[in-house]
Amino acid sequence: MIVVTTPTGDIGHQVVQNLLQSSAQIRVIARDPSHLAEEVRDNVEIVTGSHGDAGVVNEAFSGADTVFWLAPADPKATSVTEAYVDFTRPAAAALKDQGVKRVVSITALGRGSPVADKAGFVTGSLAMDDLIVSMGVAFRGLAMPSFMDNIARQAITIRNQGKFFLPIAADLKLPSVATRDIAAVAARWLLDDSWTGQSEVPVLGPEDISFDDMAAIISEVLGKAVTYQQISLNAYKARFVQFGMSDAMAQGMTDMAWAKDQGLDLAVSRTPENSTPTSFRQWCEDTLKPAVLD
Repeated sequence: MIVVTTPTGDIGHQVVQNLLQSSAQIRVIARDPSHLAEEVRDNVEIVTGSHGDAGVVNEAFSGADTVFWLAPADPKATSVTEAYVDFTRPAAAALKDQGVKRVVSITALGRGSPVADKAGFVTGSLAMDDLIVSMGVAFRGLAMPSFMDNIARQAITIRNQGKFFLPIAADLKLPSVATRDIAAVAARWLLDDSWTGQSEVPVLGPEDISFDDMAAIISEVLGKAVTYQQISLNAYKARFVQFGMSDAMAQGMTDMAWAKDQGLDLAVSRTPENSTPTSFRQWCEDTLKPAVLD
C-alpha cells in the first residue's frame, strides 16, 4: 500500500497519475475528495482530512508500506518551523506507530551549504527531513532546485508586460526542474520496495540555466519579446505580504531566494543520474505557452 499526500497538488496529482499506471494499491489523503479527478476517486482509497492531523495520518498509514510526503503550502503560518516541522510532527509519530517502512519526501537542495541555515523555506524543509529520519524509517528526500512551473505563476505578467521578476541575478546559471519529472522520479521510488537506508536524491533538471537564458527561450517560444527583471529582496517580500502571506512566511520565501542567489542550489554536482529529461524549452512549449495564451 502506497499513501500519497497532497494528491491534488502540482506534484502530488502527477504522482498519483503515474502510480495509477501500475498495479499498486494506492491510498490518498485529501481535505476535499471532490477535488480529485473521477478516475482517481474510482481507483484509490481515500482518507478525508489534513495530513497534519494525528487521527487522519494514523488511519491513512495503517497497513501502509510507503508514504509520499509533501508539506502543503501554508501562507498564513506564524513561522517556517510551524509550516514544515510542526505540521509534520503528527505524521512522523504515525510513521513509527504504524510501522511504515519507507518515505519518499519532496525537499530542497542545500544540505551542507554554508547558507542552508539562513535559507527560509529550505531551512524548514531540511529540518522536516531530519524529523522524519529520526523515526528510523527508510527515507529518500528528493532534493529540488527551483521548479520551472513556478514561472507559470507569472503568466499574466508575461502576457501583459512582457516581463517576469525575481530577486536572483539575471546571469546566474542554476538548475531548474519540471514538476512532471519530479513526479516521475517519485513514482519510481514509491514503486520500488527493495531499498533501505536514508539519503537524499538530487533531481536537477537537464541543465543549469540563467533567467536571461529563460527569457530568451520564452521569447522564441511565444514569438514576442520577454525580458527578466531582477527586483530587490524588499520588493519581493512586499508582493507576498500584499497577496496575504504572513510576514514570517513572506520572509521565508525571501530568505530562500537570497540563498539561491548565493549559490544554494549549486552545492550538488550534476550527473547523468540526477539529471531529468524535460528541457526549459520543452516545458515552455507544453506548459507556459498555453498558460500565457489562455
